[in-house]
Amino acid sequence: MDAAQIGDDPSLLIVDDDEPFLRRLAKAMEKRGFEVETADSVTGGKAIATARPPAYAVIDLRLEDGNGLDVVEVLREQRPDSRIVVLTGYGAIATAVAAVKIGATDYLSKPADAKDVTNALLASGDELPPPPDNPMSADRVRWEHIQRVYELCDRNVSETARRLNMHRRTLQRILAKRSPR
Repeated sequence: MDAAQIGDDPSLLIVDDDEPFLRRLAKAMEKRGFEVETADSVTGGKAIATARPPAYAVIDLRLEDGNGLDVVEVLREQRPDSRIVVLTGYGAIATAVAAVKIGATDYLSKPADAKDVTNALLASGDELPPPPDNPMSADRVRWEHIQRVYELCDRNVSETARRLNMHRRTLQRILAKRSPR
């Protein structure tokens, strides 16, 4: 990765509440030539986006104190030319559309590595970045969706089964198994 691709302003804001992931990604992005600032909450992300709006941002969608799209909105107001990638462990078409409408440049599902993030941040114009080397399997996407609905239903198996239109016992078996790779 050379500085010419990054441009004159290598500032990068990373907002994620997963501390180990945040540290690893920050270190990897610094090695690629970015000047990284990190935040682990919506509040921290908004503060940095307001005080020192970066040229690039990687923002987790679900944070403990709210929705990462709030940070995207503030950053878009402060610096319209900023390139923003939204990350999430819960890949859903509705949230991808919302992220892009608000102003995100791209949308990646976790686990995304530094290479995927860099490709998404530096993709020019309407050019799409190359597909990730390790996309989630269909089984993993299904499992993530079931887990998300389960959490949204306050871990109520009967309500989750009803909303997913599946038998309660089938859902219990799925929930008892480990997550697929």
